[in-house]
Amino acid sequence: MTTTPTRYQLAEIGGLLADPSRAAILLALVDGRARPAGELARMAGVAPSTASAHLARLVEGGLLQVLNQGRHRYFRVANDHVSAVLEALPLLRTPPRDAATVPATRPLVFARTCYRHLAGRLGVALYENLRERGWIELGEQAVRLSADGCANLRAAGLLPDTTAIASLAGRGCLDWSERRLHLGGPLGVAITGQLLHRDWLRRRDDTRALLLTPPGRDGLRELGIVIDM
Repeated sequence: MTTTPTRYQLAEIGGLLADPSRAAILLALVDGRARPAGELARMAGVAPSTASAHLARLVEGGLLQVLNQGRHRYFRVANDHVSAVLEALPLLRTPPRDAATVPATRPLVFARTCYRHLAGRLGVALYENLRERGWIELGEQAVRLSADGCANLRAAGLLPDTTAIASLAGRGCLDWSERRLHLGGPLGVAITGQLLHRDWLRRRDDTRALLLTPPGRDGLRELGIVIDM
């Protein structure tokens, strides 16, 4: 059950997002990976002390969480709902009719991580293919694998070898570049993890962009997913 936020809650979230340095930190973490404060300071282009102050505000505001590994501290988004909201924010504004894709964002538009699941044109194509084949079932609360979907994705090597995979819940996540749904939630994370594990997808440098490899293109083609680069 969802509740309508109050104006004070909206203002508080808006305040957390309003600073460009905090926005840069959030975007650096929207892929679901955890990073140390020093790395986030460099990515945001601010001093370590400034980054620490921003990180404290984001943790206090519930957008980030801290992971302690011995003497080291890492930061990541609090949950996939935070990433989903950040991913969907550009949809609040209608782009100009003559707006063109900025060259630097083209790899992100093709394939990227949203939290830890696949987004972009490739993510949308995967979701629509699974839905059209009847391999996922759309319920009121979640997206789940059908029996055929579980069997076929396991045969393709796109499911981890666990007995609980059939019970994993997914959800439709609105894609900011395609303005359609891609597969999010634990199910989307599991499939994307296998795509990376099998080297069908590779991370591009230190960004959210993902590269579709030749084996990945061939494997997805066998599943009926053919997409131009």
